Amino acid sequence: MLDRLYARIIALAASRHAVIWLAVIAFAEASVFPLPPDIMLVPMVLACRARAFRLAAICTVASVCGAVLGWVIGSFLLEYLAMPIVRFYHAQNTLLTLQERFREWGVWIILIKGLTPIPFKFVTIASGAAHLSLVPFLLACAVTRGARFFLLAALLRRFGAPIQAFIERRLPLVAGLFALALVGGIVALKYI
Repeated sequence: MLDRLYARIIALAASRHAVIWLAVIAFAEASVFPLPPDIMLVPMVLACRARAFRLAAICTVASVCGAVLGWVIGSFLLEYLAMPIVRFYHAQNTLLTLQERFREWGVWIILIKGLTPIPFKFVTIASGAAHLSLVPFLLACAVTRGARFFLLAALLRRFGAPIQAFIERRLPLVAGLFALALVGGIVALKYI
């Protein structure tokens, strides 16, 4: 089953609509979607390593634009839009903790958390809820998301063939580690 899913993702990553889906996922992940854009970025870079930095740039720009939506949700629509998302993830205490930490640490929280597997939407919504200034927020998002996506693209571009061979040989392990990192990021929110 994983082999078929992997083959489908690789085929989708090579399709003519893949860039649009990458941008949509990166945008949505920064505001409402639970899966990181890596699920599209990795196979897209592996499918065509020459486009690695272009894809990282698209991912970064879309993620920063999505972060603005997350900030707006936190700033102006917290009760109507953000709280259902927060309640869905059982993260009410996490949101309160993040708001307090944003007031104390400001953009440093974004710079650190934007590189981790913690869902970025929590960071963007909490920064809006803490009324972090928009310009420093945008700059920090651009730096941290750009660093994450460009580093990943650079590694895949440089070591793509061995990484792809490893993924294909050990697909269940890679899928398990990815799921563990995603769940670990969500669970880590309770201990931030």
